[in-house]
Amino acid sequence: MSKKHVVLAGAVMLAASAVALAGPAGGTVSGKVTYEGTPAKMKPIDMSKEPSCQKMYTTPPTVETVVTGSGNSLQDVVVYISAGAPDDAAPSTAAVFTQKGCRYIPHILAFQVNQEIKIVNEDQTSHNIHPLPKVNREWNKSQPPGTPPISEKYDKAEFIPVKCNVHPWMHGNFAVLKNSHYAITGDGGAFSLGNLPPGKYTVTAWQESYGDQSQEVTISGSETKTVNFVFKAKPY
Repeated sequence: MSKKHVVLAGAVMLAASAVALAGPAGGTVSGKVTYEGTPAKMKPIDMSKEPSCQKMYTTPPTVETVVTGSGNSLQDVVVYISAGAPDDAAPSTAAVFTQKGCRYIPHILAFQVNQEIKIVNEDQTSHNIHPLPKVNREWNKSQPPGTPPISEKYDKAEFIPVKCNVHPWMHGNFAVLKNSHYAITGDGGAFSLGNLPPGKYTVTAWQESYGDQSQEVTISGSETKTVNFVFKAKPY
């Protein structure tokens, strides 16, 4: 065998080894979340009782219970693998929940069981963060301006509403999930859940006002399966 053939054979073996080490990429579930009907119009928020926050807006922001986008899409919908995927170890990086302008950013914070969350106050006023779990431990903590972040963890999967006892218009949600296969829809309502090994899965979409929907999907290789969700809007 010539030197050229030896080099080529070695390159092929190295490439094959790299593919074997990397393993299969897995399949993907992607789709879109939309609504049918007429959703309720979101009301503007009156922040007149907190001037330090009110002055941050040229026009009053609206509540975020239902956020719609282009093409009848729904934003802030958590789409996740609710069955079929093994539980993942929690990431070492913290998920961050920021209070700014007397609002929660993001409105929906998704993270995993036993993952650290850090709650930050960027406002000039005090907040009182009060998550309302049903299966996890409940807590209620004050956070004056300029104080360090609050650090917490949850040991059970759950969707948890969050409120501020100081500012009644402040509402958000924690989505505590068992694995890393999740996404939150933005404008356009699209989502994509990748790196799924072959198997049968339950895909669930959760919206804070409209509840949840689930569909079954089977992944056989590295294909992409399309799953769409349509919620019925509530006008009132």
